[in-house]
Amino acid sequence: MQINPSSFLQEMQSLRSEITPSAGLEPQVLRQVGNTSGADFASLLSQAVGHVNGLQQTSSNLATRLEMGDTSVTLSDTVIAREKASVAFEATVQVRNKLVEAYKEIMSMPV
Repeated sequence: MQINPSSFLQEMQSLRSEITPSAGLEPQVLRQVGNTSGADFASLLSQAVGHVNGLQQTSSNLATRLEMGDTSVTLSDTVIAREKASVAFEATVQVRNKLVEAYKEIMSMPV
């Protein structure tokens, strides 16, 4: 399966606007990646994991504020943030599984 990095980046950037919760909290890990043609894989992976972490922290913060009775946070915002964090985490786990599988396949190749 071929994955085009530029189309993947464009899709992620288009989803970025949907990730920001309407409750006024913006994760600090969201930042423009820019041109990734010269970026190394470790940097991109680190940014992706940081992004997932930011989504989880935002979700947790919204849930805590809702439980404490903050009227500016709605249940729908909290549920949506939690689902986005869940989907992002599951996607990260799947990417990790594919990377481990590819590594094992490469290591089992005869030299």
